[in-house]
Amino acid sequence: MHPFIVLPIALATCGATMIGGLFAIHMRDRLHLILGFSAGAVIGVAFFDLMPEAIESAKLLNARDMLAIVAFGFFFYVLLDRMVALHSHDGHPGHRERRGWIGAGSLSVHSFMDGFAIGVAFQASQSIGYVVAAAVLVHDFSDGLNTVNVVVKNGAGRNAAFGWLVVDALAPLLGASASLLIALSQNAVAVFLAIFSGFFLYIGASDLLPESHHAHPRLFTTLSTFAGAACLFVVTRVAG
Repeated sequence: MHPFIVLPIALATCGATMIGGLFAIHMRDRLHLILGFSAGAVIGVAFFDLMPEAIESAKLLNARDMLAIVAFGFFFYVLLDRMVALHSHDGHPGHRERRGWIGAGSLSVHSFMDGFAIGVAFQASQSIGYVVAAAVLVHDFSDGLNTVNVVVKNGAGRNAAFGWLVVDALAPLLGASASLLIALSQNAVAVFLAIFSGFFLYIGASDLLPESHHAHPRLFTTLSTFAGAACLFVVTRVAG
């Protein structure tokens, strides 16, 4: 594996993330449709990408163990979200915004792991590396879109959304750079993937999905959700 292969691909993922986020920023009048698509995409990432990869990658843990780790990630995120929500009853806008920061932060960590996964895949072989890179490139558009949506729906403005978008866009490059220096065991990577699966199931099902249906026609938002999930399903099937 050579940095001149991995790092340019990581830069391309930065661009895909920025494009997705800027699309969300400039389409706020259609935000309910974007939120619906984002919900389907986030849930699709968990079901069609992260969980299968976690189960297949684990060597010391069986499928039941890995699903228990997914549940741990889900309920750990519930705890984080509730702890922040406890401070939101006084009406202070900054407290509500923290919920968005947690979501954007977890998505950025996921993007970091995307970049790290690209580097690890190229350590195995170039063919595997290119397959993983293709999958990351396609769904990083959704990552950027999801990051902006999570921040905006919790009351933050465009500047804050753009700031988190930049963080999310740079995260794959940092992850790819780290993969050149750090080597994780296969089981450790599997555990991280399972935990993030739980995070994204909560973000999609308990945060983005309900908001997308609030005070808007449900037919089109429901179709948008199905479209987001179907998009990730096709991407993971083609890339796999």
